[in-house]
Amino acid sequence: MFYDNTTELAQNKLLLLYILDKIDMPMENSQITQFILENNYMNYFYTQQYISELIDAKFIEVLNKNDKKFYTLSFEGKSVLNYFNNRIPNKLKNEIDIKYKIKKKQLINDTQILGEYYKKNESEYIVNLEVIEKDITLFTLSLNVVSNKQAKKICDKWKKHPDKIYQTILNMLINEENN
Repeated sequence: MFYDNTTELAQNKLLLLYILDKIDMPMENSQITQFILENNYMNYFYTQQYISELIDAKFIEVLNKNDKKFYTLSFEGKSVLNYFNNRIPNKLKNEIDIKYKIKKKQLINDTQILGEYYKKNESEYIVNLEVIEKDITLFTLSLNVVSNKQAKKICDKWKKHPDKIYQTILNMLINEENN
């Protein structure tokens, strides 16, 4: 793809670096793209092109975790961003700062409370529930259930009320009266 306006091209790449710097945690491509598209900063195709080019230039690092790719700002990317930070309009930076405070809370919650399931065979599904804090697994539970509907319901409840469910299980295991 060819981009006509080199100033806008540079600004959009810096914008991607700025977003990764602000969130200060690894993000999936879909999370970055969703934020860009929700706020009409650029279109999908340019976003993907720029991410790819920034990875090739070693400004963005790709981390593999649980068969997923996460993107984070590299040392070189941070250096470039610091050097050219004044090329991003302050109004745009302020807007991103405000929007990303909200988004970061959501991303942290999404990464700390995990509820996933997969089909084991025709009549079994495995449900995995986890609580992760700062890359340390605090709680993990795997369940074998008989239907997709049950697996989905368990994951949905887990994501809505992880603290209550975790505390109930912990209390059941710790309290003497349950023995």
